[in-house]
Amino acid sequence: MPESPATPALHRLLVVEDDPGIRMLLESALRLSGYDVASAGTGQDALRDVESLRPELVLLDVMLPDLDGFEVTRSLRAAGDRTPVLFLTARGEVADRIAGLTAGGDDYVTKPFSIEEVLLRIRAILRRTDFDHASGAEGISSGILRFADLELDENAHEVHRAGEYIPLSPTEFNLLTYMMENANHVLSKTKILNHVWGYDFAGDGRIVETYIKYLRRKVDCFEPPLLHTIRGVGYCLRLPRDQQSAGADR
Repeated sequence: MPESPATPALHRLLVVEDDPGIRMLLESALRLSGYDVASAGTGQDALRDVESLRPELVLLDVMLPDLDGFEVTRSLRAAGDRTPVLFLTARGEVADRIAGLTAGGDDYVTKPFSIEEVLLRIRAILRRTDFDHASGAEGISSGILRFADLELDENAHEVHRAGEYIPLSPTEFNLLTYMMENANHVLSKTKILNHVWGYDFAGDGRIVETYIKYLRRKVDCFEPPLLHTIRGVGYCLRLPRDQQSAGADR
């Protein structure tokens, strides 16, 4: 009897939410959408499950009874774990969003949220991480991008500037890759959202602003500055034309 074709592996997700009702809702919706789902109710359980289950994405509530979601993410990143994190947060203020992204998160959904929005964000994150894996497997060219003294290794998923290693989250890495691939070209927020986040709708451009600011803190702590904001147009990776450029903000 011929063997049946292998069933494609499901994406494994970890839902971390202390509210049993929300947790069960997310588990059910994600399973119905074809994902392999595990869940946890505390930050400590989340850290344990990420290590043991190796999920491809973590949906992480910010307000947990022990460690908050930001602490969990910082612990993962400090341990070298790059698992993408999608925050579930009741905090919609800009300062809280920045705190989550600077902790190493990849995106956020503000409560109350729709399941459709959560699924859209998950698909966008998984699309870009799947692309990274495929690119590494195919060994496209040398996998090295260089601009000035900035070097990005797509296969090793590492960035160096002036010879110094710069740790980046997966989304920061993808954003910098896109900018290096389009060095000296101005990229609008819409183009960046479509390419890096993969949104199929007009996403919130503020997330691009936040990531550019955070990426700038890491990459442009060296001289000369390379990441420039072009007023009313977008962002550009280039060498400064002069120190008093009228077309760019720092």
